[in-house]
Amino acid sequence: MVGPPELEAKLRAAWPPEAWRDVTVVLAVSGGADSTALLRAAAGLKAGGCGRLVVGHFNHGIRPSGEEDERFVAAVCESLEISFEIRRGDVAAGAAQEGDGIESAARRARYEFLAAVAEQHGARLVATAHTADDQAETILHHIVRGTGLTGLSGMPRSRPLSPAVSLVRPLLSIRRAEVVEYLAQIGQTHREDESNRDVTFMRNRIRHELLPLLGGDYNSEIVNSLLRLGQLAGDAQESIGGLVAARFADTVSLSKDSAVVECGPLGDASAYLVSELLIEVWRAMRWSLQSMGFDQWRSLSNCIRSPADAQFSLPGSIRAKKKDGQLVLTRPQ
Repeated sequence: MVGPPELEAKLRAAWPPEAWRDVTVVLAVSGGADSTALLRAAAGLKAGGCGRLVVGHFNHGIRPSGEEDERFVAAVCESLEISFEIRRGDVAAGAAQEGDGIESAARRARYEFLAAVAEQHGARLVATAHTADDQAETILHHIVRGTGLTGLSGMPRSRPLSPAVSLVRPLLSIRRAEVVEYLAQIGQTHREDESNRDVTFMRNRIRHELLPLLGGDYNSEIVNSLLRLGQLAGDAQESIGGLVAARFADTVSLSKDSAVVECGPLGDASAYLVSELLIEVWRAMRWSLQSMGFDQWRSLSNCIRSPADAQFSLPGSIRAKKKDGQLVLTRPQ
């Protein structure tokens, strides 16, 4: 198995300290194995430089052990002399208010918190502890739900979190078993998230039921196969992304509550290209993508490319109205 120096060497290769030791980095730490390993390894790799490490811990308010997790994270940070910020939220109430799922609401609240911590401390980077296993589970989750190339490519290694802050995933090439072994060999405990065993959540059913079934009965290298598929899809999506960005700049205008798409210039575009453009609209407006599927994206795409006017409702209380060559998308506050 991998010892501490080897895992840290992998992290150094994937995320060279020379690239981040002079800027402040916020580490997202839940107290679980992956994020605790990221904290310990990053602390071990950062030597010199004028930047700082800051830990952000978000208590979603949905786990009975949330307060114990807070205390654990605080204790580890204090032992490493690393600053930390802890916030509590009521994700269940937020999900009910937004008409969203718990998982989606928790993800949104966590990233909003991390962006706020980064702004507070002048950080340029926020690092999360997603592993290669998380990537494979994400890709399979997207396949089960129905997805395009973007979903097949899984989580990007980095993306903008705000105009001044980038999100990075430095453990994305490291397996979960390596993380657990690393913690064991350095004698570092971690917290167990009991909600990870709750198979009422789709992701947990994929982790504990579907992936083991596929690995045991169909392909013992299923995780590596999914990762290769994600890499190929990512390469293809990167090529398409440039086309989407150009069309977006020419045809989309955004305001606080609505997005307007000029339909005329998109009349000759493929249905897939228009669907990808619409997905970027959803992201820019920070609308949930979770409840939108192939049928919804294709209907919207066909609406844009058709000369006829139309009006209809979409998941997430979003209203679509096509008139005079413009598609107006709104979500009332």
